[in-house]
Amino acid sequence: MERVNAILRHPVYQSYYHRLEKLEQDRPFCRHQAGHLLDVARIAYIRCLEEGCSLDKEVVYAAALLHDIGKSLQYEQKIPHEISGCVIAAEILGTLPPEAAFSEAEKEQILTAIRGHRRLRKEPELLERLLYESDKASRACFACPAEPECSWDEEKKNKEIQL
Repeated sequence: MERVNAILRHPVYQSYYHRLEKLEQDRPFCRHQAGHLLDVARIAYIRCLEEGCSLDKEVVYAAALLHDIGKSLQYEQKIPHEISGCVIAAEILGTLPPEAAFSEAEKEQILTAIRGHRRLRKEPELLERLLYESDKASRACFACPAEPECSWDEEKKNKEIQL
């Protein structure tokens, strides 16, 4: 997981991650921190294995770790986080050290998945679909004390464990 850990250590990632952490410290609803990011990564990779996909594990984890990186700009500047996140992720992916670099094709897969993780388009790419589904599946609404006040549509809430 050398490439994924290079993302985690990247100063731009660290800056935006901690900024978001501070903005969400009193948020009663779902937060977008390590627990959520790793849940999304693990679910996406498990689904990938179950479907017999050939996606690289680090590509799946990179997309999951980066998918909400633009969330602070959504809070502060009203820029949808899938758009700002794509810009930030491109900067991070483009400035990783050579030994941790993703190929151009992998970068494009990751960026496409980030752009598409909020609204599934017709005929999404594989990673895009997996990230979208896993992001939604990662939420344990059935155990959330703030669920009654949550603005998510009732049909989107995870009210039970699904396999």
